Amino acid sequence: MMKQMTRSPLFSYVIVAGLACVMGLSYELFVFPNSFAPAGINGLTTMIQYLFHINIGYLSLLINLPLILLAWTKLDPDFARKSLVFVLVFSAVTLVLGRMDLSGIAYDTGSSAILGPVAAGVISGAVYGVVLRQNGSTGGTDIIAAWVRKKRPEASLVWVIFILNASVAVLSFFVYGWQFEPVILCLLYCYLSSRISDSILKGVKSALKFEVVTREPEALSRRLLQELHHGVTVLQGEGMYSETPRAVLICVVNRHQIVRFQEILSEFPDAFAYVSTVNETLGNFKKVA
Repeated sequence: MMKQMTRSPLFSYVIVAGLACVMGLSYELFVFPNSFAPAGINGLTTMIQYLFHINIGYLSLLINLPLILLAWTKLDPDFARKSLVFVLVFSAVTLVLGRMDLSGIAYDTGSSAILGPVAAGVISGAVYGVVLRQNGSTGGTDIIAAWVRKKRPEASLVWVIFILNASVAVLSFFVYGWQFEPVILCLLYCYLSSRISDSILKGVKSALKFEVVTREPEALSRRLLQELHHGVTVLQGEGMYSETPRAVLICVVNRHQIVRFQEILSEFPDAFAYVSTVNETLGNFKKVA
């Protein structure tokens, strides 16, 4: 029953709406009380709220609704619908919480100025990552990035996002009283948010892939199968320098098995191996304790 529910398209919308609530609460508890601007479009709307006392909920709707229309017409309707759900719920939460007195539970700078941005950065990074994995977005920069990626696949989105975030950081210096502290807090938020979201997007089922060139494929494969309990794929190749046949073994293992893999490999002095990181494994790959 639970498995069927998690596969339901409606459940994906519920996840997006729930995460929008979390994001809205995070802004009210950790961002607004600490006088710094987070990344992207929301950073700009946060500074406008600070200067003109216009609730970020209204500003988020004003900026994001045209972008969602763009996503609907130029990108993917499902992506646009989920982005709309996130923006509507986030705006509603910030509008409701903005009328409440949360000073008793909100975290302000107090003894440490960085705890607010750290908490907000970690939460927002997790929200970004999970929402994107649901084929949705948090609006703003996410939609712009998706549109640019479709129109110009060769374009470097890293620089587009970097320029926008850097602009927010620079503007925060002037908005928050010509101080460097809001700039540092903004950069800290951006760093944590991007690292957390990147980890979630790459997946938690990371592993290591070994490719081994050897003259003894049967013996080495047998040891790997018996001791690491992972499958081995054998490809036939030829050494161009020596003009002799070689076997290429491909084996994906859990990260903690790398030491044992190296120990086994050391028993085959003719073998040459290289390793690469696998961001996520899908299908029939098991975690071995």
